[in-house]
Amino acid sequence: MKKKYIIILSGIVLAGLITFKLGYNKSKINKSNTVTLAQEIKIPVTVSTVKKQLQQINMIKTGVLAPFKEAKLISVSSGNVQKLLIKLGDRVNQGQVLAIIDTRLLQLDLQKSETKVSKLRSDLKTYTELLQGNAATQEKVNEIRQNYQDAVNASDQIKRQLNDARIKAPTSGIIGSKTIEEGVFVSGGSEIATIVNLSQLKVQVNLTETEVYKVKEGQKVKLTTDIYPGKVFEGVISYISPQADQTHSYATEIRASNDKDAPLRSGTFVYTDFSRKTNQSIILIPREALTQSTKNATVYVVKNGRVRLRKIKTGSDYNNAIQVLSGLTPGEQVVTSGQINLKDDALISISKQ
Repeated sequence: MKKKYIIILSGIVLAGLITFKLGYNKSKINKSNTVTLAQEIKIPVTVSTVKKQLQQINMIKTGVLAPFKEAKLISVSSGNVQKLLIKLGDRVNQGQVLAIIDTRLLQLDLQKSETKVSKLRSDLKTYTELLQGNAATQEKVNEIRQNYQDAVNASDQIKRQLNDARIKAPTSGIIGSKTIEEGVFVSGGSEIATIVNLSQLKVQVNLTETEVYKVKEGQKVKLTTDIYPGKVFEGVISYISPQADQTHSYATEIRASNDKDAPLRSGTFVYTDFSRKTNQSIILIPREALTQSTKNATVYVVKNGRVRLRKIKTGSDYNNAIQVLSGLTPGEQVVTSGQINLKDDALISISKQ
């Protein structure tokens, strides 16, 4: 009986050992298969090769055409407009007489002034001779001399007013507005007309802080309008404001010659194309390669079938690309899609785009 129990106990122990050994071997096999499976998973991504490219600036803005010159025709003298030699739309040349103020009262004033000047000149001569003979005082001679000089100055002033009565064009251009009619009275300083000079174009554009540093004075600009489809006007940047306005924009002016066969008028909207290539070679990568914002930019760089997360420094935007200032070298590859499944040192497979 005792022998029977020993045999049963031995069988139970043997069965337990066999069960333990089988469970241990299964766990080991499962663990080995899991590690092998994890090592074989490759995350599919698309990549782009880092290259140096010539800097291409693409920038088109909308501007407004303003007069190259705009001058107001002002009456210096007071009086009735004796002749008005212009009408709206007239083309005038610089120095051309456009209006004449009635000068009859001024001519009478001039006659009186000249008579006074003549009398004081004679008095000054007489008293100067009397002074030499001690028959007059120096104070009296000085008083007459001062009165004579004042009369001469008054006479010269009237002569200038007579000359200013012939109002001349301060610049060449077209009469854009006319505020008076012939025969009306005008005071000194009154506006008579406005002359608009459109022999050249002056386009006014506002640039943002980012845009203003991409252009320079003297740079050529292409101008187009909806008025003349396909017509291109060649312009040059003539002015860039050194200071921003309240909206943080920089006023910029572009000059170009107006075309007689396709004339443009003040107030017309104009498309200004600042696009150009530069001689500067820069590193550009697709913007989608960034895993974070440009302020804390990082990309996944491909190396030996794996990826490494690398911090980079970025520069200006160029449409769908961004400039890399440091952190990448030409020839390297960066991941452009699939980053959401990646982590540092992940195994990858490159998909064809």
